[in-house]
Amino acid sequence: MPPIPLLLSAGEASGDMYAARLASALMQRLDVAIFGMGGPQMRAAGVEIITDYSEVSVVGITEVLKRLPSLVRAMRHLVEEAGRRKPPLAILTDFPGFHLRLARKLCPKGIRNVYYICPQFWAWRPWRVKLVRRRFAEALCIFHFEEKFYADAGVPVKFIGHPLVGNVNASLTRELFCRKYGLPNEGQIITVLPGSRRGEIAHHLPVLIEGLREIRLRFPGPPQIVIAVAPGLDAARIEKDFPRDWHLRLISNDTYNALAAADLAIVSSGTATVEAALLGKPMIVVYRLSSLTALLAKPLVKTKFFSMVNLIAGRAVVPELIQNGFTPQRLAAEAESLLSGPPSPNPRVSEMRCCLQEVQKLLGPPGAVDRAADEIVRLLGTATSNAK
Repeated sequence: MPPIPLLLSAGEASGDMYAARLASALMQRLDVAIFGMGGPQMRAAGVEIITDYSEVSVVGITEVLKRLPSLVRAMRHLVEEAGRRKPPLAILTDFPGFHLRLARKLCPKGIRNVYYICPQFWAWRPWRVKLVRRRFAEALCIFHFEEKFYADAGVPVKFIGHPLVGNVNASLTRELFCRKYGLPNEGQIITVLPGSRRGEIAHHLPVLIEGLREIRLRFPGPPQIVIAVAPGLDAARIEKDFPRDWHLRLISNDTYNALAAADLAIVSSGTATVEAALLGKPMIVVYRLSSLTALLAKPLVKTKFFSMVNLIAGRAVVPELIQNGFTPQRLAAEAESLLSGPPSPNPRVSEMRCCLQEVQKLLGPPGAVDRAADEIVRLLGTATSNAK
């Protein structure tokens, strides 16, 4: 028998990572031929990438308009390939603006949709959960509070836990990390994760640079600055915007070690905040959109907090500097508060670390990807038997 075709789709870097791990788990369980939209990690896992997510990855309401032709092309290509290959299931990873529409186009072709990494509709535009109920056979959620939200809306749902649990570990001690990248082991290190999309970098970098300049002025021995560059971004292009005399380090493909070695992380809101939390790292969460996008999005946001860490905890565990609150002066003030203090542990840092341990427990046990793969195998058996 030929392999079972499966459509697997992800629209940005974190989705590519989650989907790649799921693809590997499915290939261990079944003889499958997986194709779809993704990036380097899915490709390395053996997925046939017919549309690269770099063509469609975009953040913000107004920014989507600039990429509309690419989004339309990607959608058409995926639908055509699905019609030709006839997969019994399509596994769609987050990226709701695109995937809700893709699911609508796949349903008439007899393809059942599974949502892997459910959209955060509980945070904004919650009415869209009705579209998930109509277009998806099941939703696999990664946060404990999501299960009730989706179930209450009539969506068949299963809580699998967070795929990062058990997979976020440092392989180097701070001493070895400093030796590898030519950093002094004494003194403080600030690791910055400025974002995974080019649009995020464009909005964040000018404020980050001015904020880091202010931080350097507030300390007699300026902290070492490490920039963790997300996959697919040009490190050299980012580096040219920083003053040369800062001697900062730009690091690719070593984010966990860069976070683990830091005294403080400055993190763009998103998956990276969960990674920092799993490493128990004190952090400041930042985020900025275009002014027009922020204005349009504000009435749609239904939560008190913005960062995943605070949403999971249900309270303010880490400082959030969002939109107009993300200024160089506020960034420097928060950093000074977390990096300064007596020789004994900084009380604010100690409290944050304790709260981050609570967040880690709420993310569920290791094995989320295996649980997702097992559920998809079960659904696949149902789908293939129904087709006979």
